[in-house]
Formats: sequence, C-alpha cells, structure tokens
Amino acid sequence: MGQTHSEQAVQRLRELYRSYGYIQYKMSKFEPYDLYVHNKSFLVSEDILTFTDADGRLMALKPDVTLSIVKNAKEGAGLQKVYYSENVYRTSPMTRGFREIMQTGLECVGEMDLVAMGEVLMLAARSLELIGGDYLLDASHLGFVAGLMDSGDTPDGCRTELLKRMGEKNVAALGGLCRELGLDPEMAEDLCRLTSLYGPPAEVLPQLEEMVRGERMDSALAELRDVCALVPERHLRLDFSVVNNMDYYNGLIFRGYLPGLPSGVLSGGRYDNLLHQMGRGDGAVGFAVYMDLLERLERPEETFDADVLLLYDDGTPAGAVLREAEDCRRSGQSVRVERQRPEGLSFRAVRKVG
Repeated sequence: MGQTHSEQAVQRLRELYRSYGYIQYKMSKFEPYDLYVHNKSFLVSEDILTFTDADGRLMALKPDVTLSIVKNAKEGAGLQKVYYSENVYRTSPMTRGFREIMQTGLECVGEMDLVAMGEVLMLAARSLELIGGDYLLDASHLGFVAGLMDSGDTPDGCRTELLKRMGEKNVAALGGLCRELGLDPEMAEDLCRLTSLYGPPAEVLPQLEEMVRGERMDSALAELRDVCALVPERHLRLDFSVVNNMDYYNGLIFRGYLPGLPSGVLSGGRYDNLLHQMGRGDGAVGFAVYMDLLERLERPEETFDADVLLLYDDGTPAGAVLREAEDCRRSGQSVRVERQRPEGLSFRAVRKVG
C-alpha cells in the first residue's frame, strides 16, 4: 500500500530540516504533569490526560512538544536546532474527546538574531511549499502591538481581551472595548487600524511607519522589515490579527495556509517570554505543522478487497487454478480464488480460469 499524502509530507519535511542541520528530538510519551500545569495557557488545549505512575508521581500523556524541548535545552550551549515528528494528545473541539495528533515542527533555542529568525521563517515557507505547492504565510509582530499599547499606557490586565478582539478581526468590538476601558483615543484608533490592515509587505510596511510611537515600535518594525525581505513577497502577507499570548510570545508571529483547508496548517513565532518564565535568559523561535489537517487534502481512492477475483468451476483442474493465481500475484496483484462471487466484497477485475 502506498504512503498517504500526510505520510509523504512528514518524510519530506524531515529531510528538509535535516538538510539545514536540525537534529531530531525524540520525546518520551509521558512527562511530569508539573511541566504543563504551570504553563497551561501556552498549550493549544488546556485539557491534559494524566495518570499516577508506580512511584506516585502525576504524569501527563504528552499534550505538547515545545515545552519538553525548552525544558531539556541547555542554556549557554549555543543555538540548539531540533526538529520533531511526534504524536500529541489533545481534545478535539468537535467531540471534546481526546485525539492522537501527529505534529511535525522545529525549534531554535538560544541567542536569537536575524539569521536565526530568518532561517526559521524561510523553513516555514519551504515546509508549506513542500506540502502543498501554493501557500500563504501571514505574519505580524507582537513587539509592534505591545509598543502601540504601551504608548497609550494600556493596563496589562486589559491586553488579553484586546488581543482576543484583534485575533477575531472584529474592529467594531475592539473599538467598543477600547472606549469601555477608557483607553487613549489615538492609541485605540491606531489599534483598530492596525487590526484591519492586510496585504503584502510593500503595501503594509509604509502604513506601519505612520503609526510608530517610540523605540519599541521602531525596533519591531525594523526587525519585521528585515525578516520579510527573506521570504518571497507573493507568498507573504502582513496581518496583525495573527496575535498570541503576550505572556509567552514577544516578537515575530506567523501562520501558514494551504488551498482547500479552512484554517492554518502551520503556526509559529518567537517565544522568549516562555523561556524567561522558566528561569532562562535566552530566547527561542519555532513552528509546528498540524499534520492531522492534511488528512482533509487526501484524495479518496477507490478501495478494493483484492485486485483480482479468480473464479473457477468444478471441472477446472486445481493445478490450473492455483498456477493462474500465482501468475497474477507475481505481477504484483492481490488475488482471491472463489467458485462464485462473494457478497459484500469488491474487486478491480473479475476473471474466470481457462
């Protein structure tokens, strides 16, 4: 049986990441629950399968790979570049039951610079290209968003709700929330304008320049401009509804899309703040490809119980029946031998011996 589209994609992605010098990370199926409970809001799903091991420790059936990689990466050991193909266990939003999901991705942990960030974004683009050919990569920068909020003295407790409205691209609700919270009107106006922007960097970057207020926004814009120059513009769009939790993420954020899929198949960004919460002083950037979504791209093939149904009657010599069946099998076909056609089974071809 041939490989499915998603299986072929995993193999190609592994080869791609190895060609860039990334080392495979193998994760144990079970991790201490404490690793996840302290960072639940970092997880895609906060529901975690747990059990108590023989030593009485509460363990988790892996819901995430990134946290494990960060925990095991050595600080001060230079850039650590790893890729993974692991099954994670998460609740399905449709059934609320747990599902085993294949996830492939990579992480770069250590001292961050433009080369490291640019390489990861380039690999995200190449990953999408390998999987589906035509793709779109949407990007934003949380440093620019945070700088804009800083300019209006936006309280930290309000930012999560503001990011939620931005993520929904609900400009009317965002404006209403700003007024309800009594936020700076000029900042609120720019925040709404930022949320509505969408387009290639050449169109959007000049509009971002008009919003810059202070060093943080200026630095974020410069970094975004430099990183965007490394990805083909026809596949790249700037979209500030691509946002994430500021408790963990702090810079470049991106999401990848393929034709035929209603939601992003790739998600990534820079998450230095997660490392800082875990007591580290360096940074990290990476992404994950959600292989379960690729199942929707599979082309359903007609399946058969056997390639050939070989029929015979009482007068047919047994040797002739078996020889003809073996001749078919040597040519790579599967063969079922019967006196009459069985009910409920399907075949590519039906032949009679002789």
